[in-house]
Amino acid sequence: VLLQACGGGLVQPGGFLRLSCAASGGTFSTYAWFRQAPGKEREFVAAIRWSGSTRNYAGSVKGRFTISRDTAKNTVILQMNSLKPEDTAVYYCAADSRAWIMSNMPEKNAYDYWGQGTKVTVSS
Repeated sequence: VLLQACGGGLVQPGGFLRLSCAASGGTFSTYAWFRQAPGKEREFVAAIRWSGSTRNYAGSVKGRFTISRDTAKNTVILQMNSLKPEDTAVYYCAADSRAWIMSNMPEKNAYDYWGQGTKVTVSS
């Protein structure tokens, strides 16, 4: 099983980035993005069921970030708009074979598989 995250980079405040997570070697029902800023714990950002029926967002990103999936490419996308300096972190893609309900989605231990992370820096 391999989760490959990409799309990070340096962007100015107010800018946007699009992160991608490509999965191979397995079938997953729930995907999520977490992030970890220097000196802080890893925190939940957004999650989606592969069926597309359920999405969940952290309050800090709601209205600015959108999680979606491309079924043809077996890829999950995190579109990040109106970026702020506090969004600076390493972003990790996670996946699990279970179709989690919304209340489980923010839990790190709900996911058996993790990608390597992609760094996002928001700075002028």
